[in-house]
Amino acid sequence: MWETVIGLEAHVQLATESKAFCADLNLFGGVPNDHISVVSLGYPGTLPYLNERQVEYAVRLGLALGCRINRRSTFDRKNYFYADLPKGYQITQDESPICMGGALPIRYTDAEGREVNREVQIHHIHMEEDAGKSIHAEGEPFSRVDLNRAGTPLLEIVTEPNLRSAEEVDAFMSAMRRLVRWLGISDGNMEEGSLRCDVNISVRPTGQAAYGTRAEIKNMNSMRFARRAIIYEVERQIGILEAGDTVQQQTRQFDPQSGTTSALRDKEDAHDYRYFPDPDLPPVVLSETYVQKLRADMGTLPWQADAQLLELALTPEDVALIAEDRHHFATFLHYAAASPSVPELSKLWINRILPHLQQQEQQQQQELRLTPQQLAGLQQLIAAGKVSAANAASRLLPDLLERPGDPQERAEVLGLIQNTDTDFLRQVAGEVIAAHPSKVSAYRGGKKGLIGFFMGEVMRRSGGSAEPKETQALLRGMLDS
Repeated sequence: MWETVIGLEAHVQLATESKAFCADLNLFGGVPNDHISVVSLGYPGTLPYLNERQVEYAVRLGLALGCRINRRSTFDRKNYFYADLPKGYQITQDESPICMGGALPIRYTDAEGREVNREVQIHHIHMEEDAGKSIHAEGEPFSRVDLNRAGTPLLEIVTEPNLRSAEEVDAFMSAMRRLVRWLGISDGNMEEGSLRCDVNISVRPTGQAAYGTRAEIKNMNSMRFARRAIIYEVERQIGILEAGDTVQQQTRQFDPQSGTTSALRDKEDAHDYRYFPDPDLPPVVLSETYVQKLRADMGTLPWQADAQLLELALTPEDVALIAEDRHHFATFLHYAAASPSVPELSKLWINRILPHLQQQEQQQQQELRLTPQQLAGLQQLIAAGKVSAANAASRLLPDLLERPGDPQERAEVLGLIQNTDTDFLRQVAGEVIAAHPSKVSAYRGGKKGLIGFFMGEVMRRSGGSAEPKETQALLRGMLDS
């Protein structure tokens, strides 16, 4: 039996206005080679200068993950040749990264269908800059280089090698994407490369303490592809070892078309990059006051939000939807404080209010105009049987979201108040039964499903005002007598 061992290097592009070490705009896309300057191109005589916001975002992420924040960290040069790395080196942190230790809570369902909650240990987080982008267009005898991305501020989160499956990698990256969005430090868009990871994979006999030889799969920006790549690479390494051969330490790439990985180069070790301290950037020295101020501003974290909602008797599925976004979570809590039933509120929230909020956000509007008291009033109408849950969700709530007002008055205007007058319901039910003798005979002959037909007819004759539960009880009593 074999055990899979995985360590991740997750790269997060930060949502700063400018690049890491110059004033170039930090924007995705745009005209190629438009967001550049003599600094990001590494012209002789130019000097980098640190983006203060990158430091702030690094500390925020480190505090959220429970890292130890180094009060003094330094920058180093990592030397290697890429066509899209203008300076011939990358500014990074090797000897003294800004954050050490910490852990990210993850939750996932394993292969046996069991829900697993655990923490993935973080080795460190360091600040660095991104390279540009090489574009290999099919049919062209050359590659194009777009340097708009060169110098984009990055945080690299390096985990300990304590992940054991593709499911755990997926859960880690999903949790990291949620966290960086929650903190407002990155959009976490994997399709645009704002969040991607290098996956270090090895296998070893079950029970063996020593790690096997690892292969690194570069630049995974799709979790679907990452899962496939991990599954293939594990099978490849096990096959090599069972054949009596040795796994080579390599950097590999994943081909989505074939579903296989292939070697890019033999894996470098740290000495191959000839790290040395960057002479142009002074150490980053953080005061205790600075760190504590950021800690005080942290607020509720995603896993704490999940726990709060579970304490309100919401289902894990509802919690995952409501607490995916920090603003949506805070808004829900504001309305839940006035709600007569928070679990019932969550259903209305997910089915009607969340889509409305998302539409508002696309139009640059953030707040609901419907007040918590008005939404609670709608719930009270449902609980009292005055408005059916279906009508409240499909007609009354959408109307109130567009034109807030008193739920009782609006329900009356829309003709949604249910009639619970027994004499009225008995009269309408009697008329329906009298009008359909053949259906009555069929029902009494055993086709009990026809109760739905009779209910529909009563609703039609009453203009939808008949209270369903009382109406059905009356119908069954009259039909069974």
